[in-house]
Amino acid sequence: MKPAPPALALSLQFADPRHRTLLPRHRVARWLRAALERPAELAVRIVDEAEGRRLNREFRGKDYATNVLTFDYAREPQVVADLVLCAAVVEREARALGLAPADHYAHLLVHGALHAQGWDHERDADAAAMESRERAILHALGLHDPYAG
Repeated sequence: MKPAPPALALSLQFADPRHRTLLPRHRVARWLRAALERPAELAVRIVDEAEGRRLNREFRGKDYATNVLTFDYAREPQVVADLVLCAAVVEREARALGLAPADHYAHLLVHGALHAQGWDHERDADAAAMESRERAILHALGLHDPYAG
């Protein structure tokens, strides 16, 4: 018997509403639960390019909007984090990769949820482990392998 997915308290916010219809709560929750190893309280915020750029500049010192930012506040006994995704960047990347935007969001949400739990890709060994975990999760969800080819 398959174990129940971890409990998830989810706040889903759309500062940039362009992809609201692509991201119904039940789909976002499904993708996140697939990546979670323990209960979590997550806020997912979809932002425009200006807010994405400002947050990346303020918190990472990089003056551009990035696809996903993870702000993790706690990992035990439950994961507490904010995941911020920039709609314009996700849209551009999905188009360049030949993916549906929803599929790219799924990958980035899984990626962000793994970061919130302590996974990292700064060193080669850590990157290989994180990519392997992402691939397994996305495969289980019936989604693309973001690292193929």
